[in-house]
Amino acid sequence: MRLPQISGIELIKRLRYHGFVVVRQKGSHIRLEKNTPEGIIKITVPNHPALKKGTLHHILKDAGLQVEDIL
Repeated sequence: MRLPQISGIELIKRLRYHGFVVVRQKGSHIRLEKNTPEGIIKITVPNHPALKKGTLHHILKDAGLQVEDIL
């Protein structure tokens, strides 16, 4: 499935739906974390109007999510 063109804020909203919590922000980068039985998953999302496809792909991979999970 093709990656959608979404903003950093929209991605953060969708990650929060899957249990991630915003822990801090430094400049235009927002840090989210999620506690799992395997450990803490830490994700950094740039607050940009449109995320590049490679950036979005890497964030989803680190979060353990598929494209269908954020649509």
